[in-house]
Amino acid sequence: MQVSSLNEVKIYSLSAGRSLPEWLSDRKKRALQKKNVDVRRRIELIQDFDMPTVSTKIKVSRDGQYIMAAGTYKPRIRCFDTYQLSLKFERCLDSEVVTFDILSDDYSKIVFLQCDRYVEFHSQHGRYYRTRIPKFGRDFSYHYPSCDLYFVGASSEVYRLNLEQGRYLNSLQTDASENNVCDINPIHCLFATGTAEGKVECWDPRTRNRVGVLDCALSSVTADTEIDGLPSISALKFNGALNMAVGTSTGQVLLYDLRSSNPLIVKDHQYGLPIKSIQFQDPLDLIISADSRIIKMWNKDTGKIFTSMEPEHDINDICLYPNSGMLLTANEDPKMNIYYIPVLGPAPRWCSFLDNLTEELEENPESTVYDDYKFVTRKDLENLGLAHLIGSPLLRAYMHGFFMDIRLYHKVKMMVNPFAYEEYRKEKIRQKIEETRAQRVQLKKLPKVNKELALKLIEEEEEQQPTRKKKQKNLPNILTDDRFKVMFENPDFQVDEKSEEFRLLNPLVSKISEKRKKKLKILEQQAAQEQEEEEEPEGKPSDAESSETSDDEKGWVEEVRKQRKLLRQEEKVKRQERFKEDQQTTLKPQFFEIKTGEEFRSFKDSVKKQKLMKKTLGDRLKLEEKLGTLSVSDTTVGSKQMTFKLKKSGQQKKQQEAEKQHHQERKNLRRSASHLKSKRGRRGPF
Repeated sequence: MQVSSLNEVKIYSLSAGRSLPEWLSDRKKRALQKKNVDVRRRIELIQDFDMPTVSTKIKVSRDGQYIMAAGTYKPRIRCFDTYQLSLKFERCLDSEVVTFDILSDDYSKIVFLQCDRYVEFHSQHGRYYRTRIPKFGRDFSYHYPSCDLYFVGASSEVYRLNLEQGRYLNSLQTDASENNVCDINPIHCLFATGTAEGKVECWDPRTRNRVGVLDCALSSVTADTEIDGLPSISALKFNGALNMAVGTSTGQVLLYDLRSSNPLIVKDHQYGLPIKSIQFQDPLDLIISADSRIIKMWNKDTGKIFTSMEPEHDINDICLYPNSGMLLTANEDPKMNIYYIPVLGPAPRWCSFLDNLTEELEENPESTVYDDYKFVTRKDLENLGLAHLIGSPLLRAYMHGFFMDIRLYHKVKMMVNPFAYEEYRKEKIRQKIEETRAQRVQLKKLPKVNKELALKLIEEEEEQQPTRKKKQKNLPNILTDDRFKVMFENPDFQVDEKSEEFRLLNPLVSKISEKRKKKLKILEQQAAQEQEEEEEPEGKPSDAESSETSDDEKGWVEEVRKQRKLLRQEEKVKRQERFKEDQQTTLKPQFFEIKTGEEFRSFKDSVKKQKLMKKTLGDRLKLEEKLGTLSVSDTTVGSKQMTFKLKKSGQQKKQQEAEKQHHQERKNLRRSASHLKSKRGRRGPF
């Protein structure tokens, strides 16, 4: 896999590397992979993704499962299944394929336009039907609403073949001598054809009338372009309802808005080669145009180059895998190229591992090393006495210096510096001294911020190293992790030892913190001594290491009590300060507005309401039951029925009390009257 970068855009060529011949056995292939590094490092994304000689056209089915490619020799079509990452089937044809199109979502309906004027229709089992057009065809498009195939070629007519009726319809007569390419807009189904005279004619399939003509040959000629002949149309592609891109045979790409006859932008490939294919990348507003030498990606609004690719072999066709950053190319070579550009989009679902692979490559970039050459600057050449070789084949200029053969460099250096062995000996002695220094107490470079925390992490890591197994993976260290880098650089992240949280934990870690402070002082003293002296005899372990293994429980309890007393005293001081502030502040009267329809009784009612609002619904229903405003009863169905009684206002209560009193008085009068009558009846008439 090769990695290239242009304008800080990484391009991964997945098909780079040596390809193994098909006749090799599996045993020989495995042996080659063990011996050859290039064979071992290559990525075979799809097995046998190539053609015998040349690939001419490549397309992807609408469901994204199948990739189909046409090539030679012998003329054939190959279908690759992305879910199986291998070849689905291969069919040989009678003649070479000019172009083809997939009419269904999968490979079940395919149309091939061949170089001998034949049009073949294939289904899943193979060739279904074969017919012939009057003239040699160059391109065709399928009109889905009417099931018509539009063929253009070495004629002024556009032939129409209806697939529903199975017969040819009246052709469209254009003003051109020949038509090279055609396309149908997927939204409003406008048919456009590119002519050999450099014009684009647009037709309405419903009325079969020409609705407009664009003269692209005149628009492609600018002050900067040099054109030998009349440019013809070599590529055509619609995007959306209004945009159309046109490629010319002289290497220009014109972007049109269908509402205007002037192009929005003209992009020149600067090679003078015909444009082979045009693709749109909508998420980043890019246009991907390709001629036989280069693939360019540029912004459709500004024309600024996004990135470009130059394969080793000539390009015949390109295809952008939908909703991804994968680009497929058909070349003048047996191998079909696969490029992955993470900026354009994610990898397809069937090769999602590419995202992880590219992320690992970006995290661990490999530097290029030239084993057989030595890079030297002009000053090095003057020291070696080889300045006179500048300009000769022995030196290859590169950046600010030169590359020279490593054998020549060693020979010259031995002649110029005969005491090289003494320098080598001194270097070896220095290395031995450094190895002995490593056995002593090593100085640790601690950060400026949170030194104690850093020392604690280093000690924990040293304790875990002997107990850690060999197969066990090393856990990430906070000191070396970039995510926690700021914690040891920014003073805002300094641990506050005077805070309450730290002080509450301090009695438990005070002994350990004291040891670390002693160790920090010892490390600082050792660093100062090493700056003064170059060599130092091995020293004894510091006193901090030989500390007591156990501590008295009384000491811990006393420290906890001291901290609690200090915290209580601080709380008392804070309370006194708050009390003084409350005495100094003067209270002002506050006014509250009563809502309409409510009577003010006391502030206690509002407090009661607030308490009620805090209670749950069940508690509130129980209170309502006690007050009598709610009654719960069981129904015959098994459910429960709740009836609420509305609370009455003060006036309604007064009226009810007056009515009750009136009814009571009347009852009393009636009783007294009946009592008198009964007394009179007992006494008799006299």
